[in-house]
Amino acid sequence: MSQPTTTDVWKEFGENQVTHSAAHHLLAILELVQLRGYARVIDVARFLNITTGSASTNLKTMKQKGLVIEDENRFLSLSDNGRKIAEVILKRRTTIENFLVKVLHVAKDQAHIDACKTEHLLSPETTAKMESFIVKAGE
Repeated sequence: MSQPTTTDVWKEFGENQVTHSAAHHLLAILELVQLRGYARVIDVARFLNITTGSASTNLKTMKQKGLVIEDENRFLSLSDNGRKIAEVILKRRTTIENFLVKVLHVAKDQAHIDACKTEHLLSPETTAKMESFIVKAGE
């Protein structure tokens, strides 16, 4: 198999379901609802340490894509697809962080930062192989 060209790689990058920012918004809603039972735009903004206007703009796009639902009382929730995406991202983050800490012995704080930067970019194949490697390394 030949190596993909730079154009192929960039095309695949552009086909990610969500941007880095959108991933953080989805995860914020997921965590807020789990912690408090609800999430509003202002809660997401505070959670992400951004302005309410920025959160509102980003969430509007995600609502249009059907990832986030806002009810008549302005409470936010994730659609089934939004929840699936958030859960996959969270699982990838955990896998990457575990790999960095347990296999490469990266400091936990740095591993968390690096995992956060890459959590929405890795393919399912790479994530699965990292998980498998962690399990084998622990045996």
